[in-house]
Amino acid sequence: MALYLGFDVGTQGTKGVVIDDAQRAVVARASASYGLIEGLPAGYAEQHPDTWAHALREVTTRLLQQVDLKGVAGIGVSGQQHGCVTLDAQGDVVRPAKLWCDTSAAAEAAELSARAGRAIPAGFTAPKLVWMREREPELWKRVDLVLLPHDWVNYKLTGLATMEPGDASGTGWFDPQTRRFCPRTMKLVDARLPGMLPPLLESGAIAGELTASGAKWIGLPQACVGTPISTGGGDNMMSAIGAGATREGVAVLSLGTSATVFAHAAKPIVDPRGAIAPFCDSSGGWLPLLCVMNATGVLEEVRAAFGGDLESLTREAERVEPLCGGVMFVPFLVGERVPDLPHATGSLLGLRPGSLRPGIVFRAALEGVALNLASGVARLRELGLTVDTVRAVGGGARNALWRAILADALEATVVPLSEAETGALGAALQAAWTRRRASGEDVSMDAVASGWAAPASAPSRPDPRRVLAYREARERFVRAHGA
Repeated sequence: MALYLGFDVGTQGTKGVVIDDAQRAVVARASASYGLIEGLPAGYAEQHPDTWAHALREVTTRLLQQVDLKGVAGIGVSGQQHGCVTLDAQGDVVRPAKLWCDTSAAAEAAELSARAGRAIPAGFTAPKLVWMREREPELWKRVDLVLLPHDWVNYKLTGLATMEPGDASGTGWFDPQTRRFCPRTMKLVDARLPGMLPPLLESGAIAGELTASGAKWIGLPQACVGTPISTGGGDNMMSAIGAGATREGVAVLSLGTSATVFAHAAKPIVDPRGAIAPFCDSSGGWLPLLCVMNATGVLEEVRAAFGGDLESLTREAERVEPLCGGVMFVPFLVGERVPDLPHATGSLLGLRPGSLRPGIVFRAALEGVALNLASGVARLRELGLTVDTVRAVGGGARNALWRAILADALEATVVPLSEAETGALGAALQAAWTRRRASGEDVSMDAVASGWAAPASAPSRPDPRRVLAYREARERFVRAHGA
């Protein structure tokens, strides 16, 4: 067997998979859940990296119960993007990490964007550092090293600090066109920032080897010491690999706490409006990406309000006519990134007597997220990307009703994939690619990833009549959030 281990350190939990690259099969999988730090002010979203460490050890323990990892050939790490991990000179965490969904630095983001002459969203890493510099100056003085979540895990495993272009694209101080850090933007954040950043490695490089302390930290056998660790990447970059978006023409829709739509590109695609992020991917190309902050969390809010479970709410929503008789849910419960409204709140519009039934509100939530995504996908098309078919991944992709709504709203065929954890799978596949290249094999990331993205069920195809209705609804949706 040629075993590779992939981790995905997310917002709601950490997942792990072990793949046999020779047999092209997942041979073990495990997960561990956690939440945000509670009791913080509105707009704050933080986790301590120790939370991720505990979950990684739990996942590793469960994987070891399923497969012998003594001969693992490589390890890859996927992590939630934009998170701000600050370490002191001893390598200790200075404060909990501010996450992608933290909007407390919205004012700093607006000021930084104005000074930089381009949009830097509040969710990116750079505004979080400005926030820390201005509001926690004593803690900021202690900062010696700045990492992203997946970089921190690599650091703990190898003892070496590195970054790579994919995840670094979401910091705000990285130029995706040149695939290098931008000196001017770094200085706008802080004159000390260039000295706080680790070396930038190209995707496909080896970030380091598993050390004895790293093996002990994560709970792997000491026989694994020396295993190469790939550069890894952000969760969207790794999901692109796991879903097969390693060549042009493949678009992916990821439905999790946030929702993203992205596709591989052979050259950088820059949106002057800033709605589409001009990310690099983690295989040497680019990954133009739409990200909205409100997705499955909106469904959970409805479930919490009405009780029951998502399955029963879906059955009730299936009995409700498309577009809910005029009821519209603008689902910006935690602010929004696209459109750039970090302080926005959610709205239920068009209510009449009887409108507050669970099925209506739940369907309106499904449609509200879909309409917001549809606005972003329209922008992707304007920038020249073809989005005729999307591969759907993530927890929300299991909902057949939502897939049907998305097909009509996005005007694209939606294909659910059998492997939901494409981030962890992508990390394992990148580790296999890295190890094979290091051994002298001339192989592309697309060749390694090809064939892993199998459909889980029949695709959902857009209905021409409903497409027109959702297109009109999208115009109303844009007017509603514009107000």
